[in-house]
Amino acid sequence: MSATPWQRAIAELRAALGAARGDEAAPGLPDEARLRDALARALALCVPPELRDALARRVDAREAAAPGSDAHALATRELARALEEWESDAFAERALGRSVEALPGVGPKRAHGLAERGLGRVVDLLFHLPQAYDDRRSLEAIGDLRVGQHATVIGTVRSKRVESKVARGRAQRVLEAVVGDDTGTLVLRWFRASDRLAAALEPGVRVLATGDVRRYRFAKEMVHPELERLGDGDAPDASGADASGADASGSDARPPAEDAELRVVPAYACPEGVAPRTFRTLVATAVERYSDLVPGWLPDALARDAGLPAPGEALRRVHAPEREARVRDYAGFASPAHERLVLEELYLLELGLALRHARRARAPGIALDASRGAAADAQLPFALTAAQARALAEIRGDLARPSPMSRLLQGDVGSGKTAVAFLAAVTATADGHQAAFMAPTELLAEQHARSLARLAAALPAGLRPRLARLTASLPRAEADAVRARLARGEVDLVVGTHALVQDDVRIPRLALAIVDEQHRFGVRQRAALAARGEGARAPHALVMTATPIPRTLALTLYGDLDVSVIDALPPGRAPTATWLAREGDGKQVAEALRAALDRGEQAYVVFPLVEESEKVDLRSAVDGARRIARAYPDARVDLVHGRLSAEERAAAMARFESGETRILVSTTVIEVGVDVANATLMIVEHAERFGLAQLHQLRGRVGRGGAPGTCVLVARGGGEESEARLRAMLETTDGFRIADADLRIRGPGEFLGTRQSGHLPSLRVADLVRDARLVARARNAAFATVRADPALGGAPGLLRAVEQRWGERLALAGVG
Repeated sequence: MSATPWQRAIAELRAALGAARGDEAAPGLPDEARLRDALARALALCVPPELRDALARRVDAREAAAPGSDAHALATRELARALEEWESDAFAERALGRSVEALPGVGPKRAHGLAERGLGRVVDLLFHLPQAYDDRRSLEAIGDLRVGQHATVIGTVRSKRVESKVARGRAQRVLEAVVGDDTGTLVLRWFRASDRLAAALEPGVRVLATGDVRRYRFAKEMVHPELERLGDGDAPDASGADASGADASGSDARPPAEDAELRVVPAYACPEGVAPRTFRTLVATAVERYSDLVPGWLPDALARDAGLPAPGEALRRVHAPEREARVRDYAGFASPAHERLVLEELYLLELGLALRHARRARAPGIALDASRGAAADAQLPFALTAAQARALAEIRGDLARPSPMSRLLQGDVGSGKTAVAFLAAVTATADGHQAAFMAPTELLAEQHARSLARLAAALPAGLRPRLARLTASLPRAEADAVRARLARGEVDLVVGTHALVQDDVRIPRLALAIVDEQHRFGVRQRAALAARGEGARAPHALVMTATPIPRTLALTLYGDLDVSVIDALPPGRAPTATWLAREGDGKQVAEALRAALDRGEQAYVVFPLVEESEKVDLRSAVDGARRIARAYPDARVDLVHGRLSAEERAAAMARFESGETRILVSTTVIEVGVDVANATLMIVEHAERFGLAQLHQLRGRVGRGGAPGTCVLVARGGGEESEARLRAMLETTDGFRIADADLRIRGPGEFLGTRQSGHLPSLRVADLVRDARLVARARNAAFATVRADPALGGAPGLLRAVEQRWGERLALAGVG
């Protein structure tokens, strides 16, 4: 950490005060002159004016007393005590944490409104960065304005007119002002004009206006432009009064210069009821009064090598770009000032992940004898791919260590993650321990139980784990029996849903916890499973996902996990062909389904809903199954959806796996985990309604045997975002490229539902798509910091900053 400008100034004052008291030699200036020089530098900083006043008063009181007198000694002691307090990290934290009521012009009502939008503290305003920048450095002649142009002009008010009218049942007060220069005239129009604005636009007044140029009848106009009155202190805000009834002009205390607005102006996402100019003034005031109290946590060498400004200077540049600023860099968050603030945030986040990783490495775990289960590899009915073998070797290396494994296993659909996880479980069970395999849905747990039972059946008796399934829908007597067998150690490998983490479930010899499709679980559920180890020893944790996660997101969501990637499909697996069908292409889709049936193959037809909805025009799976059954009377059609009982779903899936059912109509409950080799055709109805990750998962359900697969995406509407998803599906079958496209289209906040499931950190400055290049840099710096100081014992301020920013979000996520 580097000291803030305020802390450095106070340190200089303390040194000068010590020299004046004879505590040390005073290099350079005489004692009192040095004190005055240090005071001048402190008073020039961006800190609260009352703080500057308090500092100046204490120094003046000391100087007013006669040297050597009791009054002088008392004033010196009081100054020293104040300097000590002001230099502390805690003082800056308290100041930055003040309510926005500490800023002039902010009353309780506005402060409450800002707090409801996450802007209740001064520090919140400081880091509420502009979402865009308006370049007003170039003036346009009014006669040269072009329709559609965003422009800034200066003109003289030629005339104004105020008219009251009723539009759509609401009264409006329309203000129209004609402004002109030597080249032409322009109409400025407001539909909700305040009395103050109307009074300010008297003929002869010179104004600066910024807005979008439109054509109305035979004239050019700006509607609701931002306005600056030139030549006096009256700077009306075109938005009138805010929702609280207070005037929203945001006028400056001093008259603006002729070029007052000829600069790069920040544009913010403004809270409702606060006019843009008012909000700009509020943020500018916070920056002017508090920015030099903001600490910098980034390692000095990293900031210096990258040529980055200090945080306070970065905030000032970001909120008020210099006249020569490159607007493109600022708008793209690519300026050095933006980079400093982004790296600061990412560094603290990655520090939290690094600390969690280090804590796990120190925790007592269960060292397994990995050689005992190795014989199972050759007993499987297929040979592992090189990618599977590499991932398994990495996992077994972790299992052999006395600290708990924390590993993410990534692999595209059909890459063979389940087989790798099974062999990892056998490594634990062959050494006399238990393993648990948790899936997000009952259907997926049932499918995994069947798949693992088939794999186990291929092993010799000495290696074959005793399996059981535990889900919420099991009959009570059966579930009680499974729990009892688990508690007695008579089950080696249990497969289940969140039922595994209920309080009455005991797995006394649990050494390996496997979580499949981990993004569907809440943080507490994953932590609860990981906590069920042997006494004080934590089990190894393996989390899996069939939805590849872009590297940037993985480093942020799972930055404390080691990652294994299965990046190759089994031999003979050809990429699934994908084509897009629109309204009117029903005949071709029907022919594709008939051709698959004639070849003796099976097909899925997936719908987004179970029943008709009055809100959205979707075909339901129920009606779809009836229509398909009528159209293909020679083929058995089954329907699977989440509202069926476990027994009904299992029976339907068993019929499809055996080949008795030829067409399986379903909702997305078959999105993951279903593996039927003879299924070669996937038809997705209303594909525009599905997420990109869902579509990719569904496509991965076909072509898993020897015959190639085909996925037909039937689109019946949709907007720009859905079209982007469909284009991505047609362009590639690579899961990682799909994930990158999904991240670009939806943004990190919605990727995999991470915001809802508690994974994604609440980043206030950084963006994981835009700032991808900075994530690895922040991570490397953070892990180097923790390697040098594993618990940050030598940097308590830095540790406190990590805990305050991320402690609550990171404390529970113990298994990824």
